[in-house]
Amino acid sequence: KLTSLALQPVITPELVQGRVHLKCSYSPPSPEPPVQYRVLWSRLSSPGKREQVHHETTPQSFSYVEMDGANLRLGDTVFCTVTAFRRGTPEQQSLPEDSKAFYAGIKFLPESLEIAEDGKEHVLTVLSTVPIACPGQDDFCKITLLLSTEDLGSQVPGPPDIALSVCQVDLLPEPCSGSSCAAATVTVTAVTDFTQDGNRGSRISAEPVAPRDVLWRAYTPRDVKVTVRDLPTGNCYSFTDPHIITFDGWRYDNYKVGTFLLCRSESRAFEVHVRQWDCGGHRSATACNCGVAAQ
Repeated sequence: KLTSLALQPVITPELVQGRVHLKCSYSPPSPEPPVQYRVLWSRLSSPGKREQVHHETTPQSFSYVEMDGANLRLGDTVFCTVTAFRRGTPEQQSLPEDSKAFYAGIKFLPESLEIAEDGKEHVLTVLSTVPIACPGQDDFCKITLLLSTEDLGSQVPGPPDIALSVCQVDLLPEPCSGSSCAAATVTVTAVTDFTQDGNRGSRISAEPVAPRDVLWRAYTPRDVKVTVRDLPTGNCYSFTDPHIITFDGWRYDNYKVGTFLLCRSESRAFEVHVRQWDCGGHRSATACNCGVAAQ
């Protein structure tokens, strides 16, 4: 009986003669009678709606389709559907079996981030689910993605609440493994902005820079949404003839002339120095802040 075959179609990306193809593989019935396969390739054209892009009948246990930038483009979610039937009796056929959805393009992992204004670095992986191909290019092959950040949903547009470790990443060709054919990482940190502005949203966008491959030219990857949780900020002060208030509210005066270490973090490379000069004249020994240096 052909009705209950477990064909289990799976889509994997592959380079064929330097061009990006998708391969649909499925399990032949065992023991194998003379069987043909009808393979239908489709893409998600709108939520819940598929559009057919290619179909073929083959005796092979696989089928290829090219990512040509026209029928199949980067950013498409692709399916293959396989039906088996015996040669000469096409009416005796198995139930059609769908592959899992395959997203062709750039993915960010995780797909969204929730971070806090605590100085911690969060690793964001940028990966391509399809091989990086450079047809007709003999020199160094890569796709460069320009990264940018944007504030979301504020009444008054302001700077983004996040900072990236790099402004661009290079995706270099490597053998496909799992869902990744090329990957790079970037660290994301929430900006400590000393203001109580509530939880805010930002987004990270990526854009391929001047790609030679036509497949990448009209492609804009999906954004990553980052929610930044506001945390209260500590404050310390040194003012006038210096009155000093520490982070924990202790108050004292420092009338001395010289350069002093005002603040140093024990957890990161951050410190503030202050320079004080005599400003009291002959009547009183008073010093005033006249310079500051922060690392």
